[in-house]
Amino acid sequence: MDFGFTAQDEAFRAEARAWLTSHAGKAPDRRGWERTLGAAGWIGIGWSEGGYGNRTATLTQQVAWAEEYARSAAPPRSGHIGENLLAPTLLAHGTAEQKARFLPPIAAGAELWCQGYSEPGAGSDLAGVRTRAELAPDGRTYRVTGQKIWTSLAHEADWCFVLARTDPRSARHHGLTFLLVPMDQPGRIEVRPIRQMTGTSDFNEVFFDGAHASVEHVVGAVGEGWRVAMSLLGFERGVSTLAQQIGFAEELGRVIRTAVETGAADDPVVRDRLVGLWAELRTMRWNALRTLGGSGGPGAPSVAKLLWAGWHQRLGELAVQVRGAAASAGPSDWTPATPYELDDAQHLFLFSRADTIYGGSDQIQRTIIAERVLGLPRQPR
Repeated sequence: MDFGFTAQDEAFRAEARAWLTSHAGKAPDRRGWERTLGAAGWIGIGWSEGGYGNRTATLTQQVAWAEEYARSAAPPRSGHIGENLLAPTLLAHGTAEQKARFLPPIAAGAELWCQGYSEPGAGSDLAGVRTRAELAPDGRTYRVTGQKIWTSLAHEADWCFVLARTDPRSARHHGLTFLLVPMDQPGRIEVRPIRQMTGTSDFNEVFFDGAHASVEHVVGAVGEGWRVAMSLLGFERGVSTLAQQIGFAEELGRVIRTAVETGAADDPVVRDRLVGLWAELRTMRWNALRTLGGSGGPGAPSVAKLLWAGWHQRLGELAVQVRGAAASAGPSDWTPATPYELDDAQHLFLFSRADTIYGGSDQIQRTIIAERVLGLPRQPR
């Protein structure tokens, strides 16, 4: 595929840039910002079906929007899980009623979602989930019991899509069902923030104690949750990968400037590492464009995850190295009674330690490539 930008794409880019310039600095809060995006039709521009309150855009225009958003001063998105993961899944597997109920509020920025996949003991090994969903005697609801972990934005979400075991006699990927569960169930759902090394709490533990989910909110069919869940993961790494790389480029630029300011760039080994990181980032961009053009193959998402996760960790390590001894010190006025604050290099180093774990660990990605792409013998289980 010739992934060039046409005159129409550049006009779309200019429109996006102008809108972001005039609105990004006026966002009241993250939830309010989602509503602002929705009112202007900027949510769900990549959905294969229109008519849900969003404008539609070609693939190249979606890339332009993602890149301009990453370059802008706009707040981090709270609605990306609903927009980029659940919505395409509903378009592929949902009923007409489910699409009509859930897509318009996502497009409007009115309802936020979180993902109930990982569990203690079943993180990257998704087939090992133990959260169970039992059909209530009335036959109209499921009662969900179990624990999910590393649940991004659960403390803000209105809904959670949950992979749960509906057949207690099943094992591995059999007997799983994909359920849509409302989060506003006091006494039945508890969300506990997980404090990270960075001092922030973006992830959460979520405990379900007989939480209700309507039978009408089963996506796909009962017992076919694995198929739906795998379909959703296929949507996880798409156009957003290119926006992620814009952020990576900005981080690399800061590391380069710091290296020049501190004199670390005088070291030929450091210069070599900086040039290597730049070259790898360019390679990742062209690989992502090739994948979006349909040339990636079945293992493309796993390859992309392996590429950027290791790259980002190496960038974090170099970020603190070029700062020298100052990278190990906190603010001079810090006291145990106040939360510590990290500078950009410290935050990058600490947060990137998780890159090779979340979203499917490196070990899992290599197994997928080995078994599904190279046809090597399956790992004994």
